[in-house]
Amino acid sequence: MMKERKMAQHTSILILMLLLYSLSANSSFQPALVLEMAKILLENYCFPENLVGMQEAIQQAINSGEILQISDKKTLATVLTVGVQGALNDPRLTVSYEPNFVPVMTPVLPSLPKEQLTRLVRNSVKVDILENNTGYLRIDRIIGEETAAKLGSLLKDNIWDRVAHTSSLIFDLRYSTAGDLSGVPFIISFFSEPEPLIHIDTVYDRPSNTTRELWTMPTMMGERYGKKKDLIILTSKRTQGAAEAVAYTLKHLQRAIIVGERTSGGSIKVKKIRIARSDFYITVPVARSVSPITGQSWEVSGVSPTVNILAKEAVGKAKSILAVRSTFPKVVQSISNIIGRLYAFMDRDPAILEMLHSTDLFSVVSEEDLAVRLNQNLQTVSEDPRLIVKNMQDSSAAEEDTGLINVPDGPERLNEMFDARFKVEILPGNTGYLRFDKFFNTSMVEKVEEFMVEKVWKPLKDTNILIIDLRYNTGGSSNSLALILSYLHDISQRHHFFTIYDRIQNTSTNYDSLPQIIGPTYGSKRGIYVLTSYSTASVGEEFAYLMQSLHRGTVIGEITSGNLMHSKTFQIEGTDITITVPFINFIDNNGEYWLGGGVVPDAIVLAEEALDHVHEIAAFHRELTPLIEGTGELLEKYYAIPEIALKVSNILLRKYAEGLYRSVVDFESLASHLTADLQETSGDHRLHVFYCDVEPESPHEVPKIPTAEEVGYIIDALFKTELLPGNVGYLRFDMMADIEVVKATGPQLVKFVWSKIVNTDALIIDMRYNTGGYSTAIPLLCSYFFDVEPLVHLYTVFDRTTTTMTEVMTVPQVRGQRYGSSKDVYILTSHITGSAAEVFTRTLKDLNRATIIGEPTIGGSLSSATYQIRDSVLYASIPNQVVLSAITGKVWSVSGVEPHVIARASDAVSVAQRIIAARRLKEKGK
Repeated sequence: MMKERKMAQHTSILILMLLLYSLSANSSFQPALVLEMAKILLENYCFPENLVGMQEAIQQAINSGEILQISDKKTLATVLTVGVQGALNDPRLTVSYEPNFVPVMTPVLPSLPKEQLTRLVRNSVKVDILENNTGYLRIDRIIGEETAAKLGSLLKDNIWDRVAHTSSLIFDLRYSTAGDLSGVPFIISFFSEPEPLIHIDTVYDRPSNTTRELWTMPTMMGERYGKKKDLIILTSKRTQGAAEAVAYTLKHLQRAIIVGERTSGGSIKVKKIRIARSDFYITVPVARSVSPITGQSWEVSGVSPTVNILAKEAVGKAKSILAVRSTFPKVVQSISNIIGRLYAFMDRDPAILEMLHSTDLFSVVSEEDLAVRLNQNLQTVSEDPRLIVKNMQDSSAAEEDTGLINVPDGPERLNEMFDARFKVEILPGNTGYLRFDKFFNTSMVEKVEEFMVEKVWKPLKDTNILIIDLRYNTGGSSNSLALILSYLHDISQRHHFFTIYDRIQNTSTNYDSLPQIIGPTYGSKRGIYVLTSYSTASVGEEFAYLMQSLHRGTVIGEITSGNLMHSKTFQIEGTDITITVPFINFIDNNGEYWLGGGVVPDAIVLAEEALDHVHEIAAFHRELTPLIEGTGELLEKYYAIPEIALKVSNILLRKYAEGLYRSVVDFESLASHLTADLQETSGDHRLHVFYCDVEPESPHEVPKIPTAEEVGYIIDALFKTELLPGNVGYLRFDMMADIEVVKATGPQLVKFVWSKIVNTDALIIDMRYNTGGYSTAIPLLCSYFFDVEPLVHLYTVFDRTTTTMTEVMTVPQVRGQRYGSSKDVYILTSHITGSAAEVFTRTLKDLNRATIIGEPTIGGSLSSATYQIRDSVLYASIPNQVVLSAITGKVWSVSGVEPHVIARASDAVSVAQRIIAARRLKEKGK
């Protein structure tokens, strides 16, 4: 309503400006002319809401005496047209001066003789059957409901039945410039099913002030075309009126593809009305259409085609689209067959095949569109980036580059191969360096291993660290991986490296450490650094990935090429569409499927700088032992729960020994890794390690006692009280203050906060935004909700730094009036309610003094301290206090508080009010 009022005001101003510009105060006919024009618009214009206030604005303009005179009547008509179109933003509104105008009476079709109607229909309709059983139907005039009923079987036999059995249809509306809207439901019904009925249009007629809805027809003479077969509608700039309604509706019902030009943007009904007894006329749209499908209309803007092309070329384009679309079922079936036969994830086949055959291809008009649509759906359903459908003008089907190096016969040729393919050096610092650019085929394992021992492992066996350079490695054979990896692990135990599942062979092959190693292994203790680049591909990527997943090496360099797919690419016969299907699954030592996509190094640096970073990272790795041990020592000394501290410390050392810290390359990544391990193994999110190059300040400062001037501000900022219906108090505070601050502000707190709610019948305490603070005031705050005697044991605090257990009790004296122990208390919580706020909440819950409503709290400790890890730039924040329940004696502070009533934090207040109302109703019923 407000929007319509603003529009009306805007319109009034525009028309006022128009009249000030166009008319004269001394003219004799202009004011009357304009007033009559306004009256016509008010009574006939199909958007009456845009005209509110117009007549008053015009009268004011006439009375103002500031209207300019325009003596030439055609010029006046032109000026009025520009003004009214601009004011109402409707190009269909035109004013003309036509002294010799003779109205043309359009014959009413149903009143014509049947013979004349028959000739008219035959002259405006053309039916043909084209190649491939494609129907062609051209209609130049949409006949109305009455005319159709009068002609009856003539239309059925000569038009609709002739095209009903075609395989597809071209519906030509390029020359349809006239028609009756009442005929639209028949045409839409022909291309749809009997049920359910479809609401296709709503027409508002202004002169009669009536609204008419158009629906599809439940029954009709003859056979329907249905909604399955392809339908293409041809349009042009001349297409107008009812034909636009047909095209617009079928397009947005996703029943037809529109090919051609944007239609003219006509109107449902336009009248040319004489302005009083003058020779001026105004053309007014008197009815409007609103599609219930889109909420919009084709009027003025026209119908935009699906495929934009010159109208004269539309038939040829329609034929080519139908020809392409006719291949779609075969293409989809071929893709389905290939996936069903080869795709490595057999368990995903049913969902993928169902998706392929149910994909909506309504708007797909080319092979390119088809490939995009199918690829999007395949990616969504399979969640496998390797399964790809493409349209490739270059019909060559790309295969994954294997680039195998076959092992030659004879020791001399084998020796030449190793010299050419492998580069082994001892770099400064007793650093081993191994570069090879292809993985060889180990069909002759014995011969290969003998040469590897002599050429690679013996020269490198005593180095301090080993660099394996894969920056130029583009792949090769996966079956050499197990041999190389075996030499990089201890032979004292068996290792599982990876598994290959081959869908074509339907076999799963486990690749484990080789039981017999004839040469010295490099073992699992010394550091290995794998260098990568964007060129590292295929099996080179597998090796880099395995070194990470096996926790055997640190990868340094660039993200690898990501072309590892283990796939085959097929071109669909007769098309430019290809499908790439992964037929092999690579399963790592953890049982995880690796789908390729590139290996992300532990240290991302430019490939040409990777070698320079090795010694820096290796030096950092030599410092890890004291840092890991130091973190464990701090936990064992300071963490609030000793048994968990010992467990976590041992797990850190075990993970380090197993190589799980090889991926850390600097202090920042080490801090992140340690934090993740500490929190995962302890279940305490407050444990964390951080990097700081200067000693951090202690977060526990002595609380500042506020001045008298500051007290009022603090109370206003931190506390909110409200009296809810039913004499229910509401108290929200977002921070737990120190006891000294509470004592200092006590009189003001009692006067301005507590006194407002202490005499309520029930109290809601909102802790949803309270993340904690100081715990020293908790005993005092809890005491307000218990009687003076006896003192109540609230909870027990264990402090690891002093190894003391302190029982916390209620206090005998409080300032002001107590709430007492009998009235209901409700505490609201959220997932950010933490620390001291949790202690307050949990205490009242354990003692059955409050009902907790909301979300589980964050879980935390009363106090944490920061400790430096050895003499490094790493620091550990370690909780050193825990809270034990006064009822169970068990530690709860790590796990947080579970509400009595689980609810979204945003709903907690209303939930509490409903519970209060329900309890009161129950009490009244007793």
